[in-house]
Amino acid sequence: MKKLIVLFLIVSIVSCKNSSEEKIPVEPDNGIGDGAGPPQVLSFSENIEEAHNKSAFKMQEAVSFDIQLNFGGSERLNAKLAMNTNSSGIRIEKNNGSTIVFDGSEVAISPDSSPTDGARFDIFTWQYFFAMPFKLTDPGTVWEESSQRKLDSLEYPSSKLTFKGDTGDSPDDWYVVYQDDDTKLLKAAAYIVTFGTDKSKAEENPHAIVYSDYKTVEDVSFATTWSFHNWNEESGLGDKIGEAKISNIQFFQPEENYFQIPENSKEVKK
Repeated sequence: MKKLIVLFLIVSIVSCKNSSEEKIPVEPDNGIGDGAGPPQVLSFSENIEEAHNKSAFKMQEAVSFDIQLNFGGSERLNAKLAMNTNSSGIRIEKNNGSTIVFDGSEVAISPDSSPTDGARFDIFTWQYFFAMPFKLTDPGTVWEESSQRKLDSLEYPSSKLTFKGDTGDSPDDWYVVYQDDDTKLLKAAAYIVTFGTDKSKAEENPHAIVYSDYKTVEDVSFATTWSFHNWNEESGLGDKIGEAKISNIQFFQPEENYFQIPENSKEVKK
């Protein structure tokens, strides 16, 4: 009987020991201790969007800013520009009293006596330059492999952006995008304008916009100075031809009809 009791105790101790040594599965470590696997490698365009905090930008409904734009010593635009952060609605209120609106499908200007020259270009171009750091991975974007390119006296990481054929008003446009090595923010973008002309003609006169004087608004980085230059692939920036000052940047919740076509307006066609 004593032998049976001793044998039972031995079996119990061994069983408890085996249970206590049972291995607990461990998630792979990604180097920061959260068990989420290896860190994600961002592409050139995603890296710029991340530096500008695109996720915070997209969480907002709309953003507005004041723009004063000069070319060749003359004022080109003085206005308040507002846009949905997904660009589904855009509104420009010019200091001359006219208003241009894109409601997601058509462009109109009011009052209907206003000249339409440049109105469609204005409504899409300046909001795109402002929102470019948050639109680099939009549907229809096509990127080349990144490389070092000269901009001023230095070389920067860069990549060429083109668009699929059904993208926007001017799918033949292209951009050469430069990234600041230190901040990872958008440094500059060379571009052509094919609106109203053909691609080969536009490529004879490429320009570049250089972004500087960054300001943080609700954790999102915006450039408050844009300078415009002649540009070529070999040497980068040429003569300065214009400048824009961006101020009063605010995120806001638009009223229901804010981006609707106003009364006493006329459509601005392509």
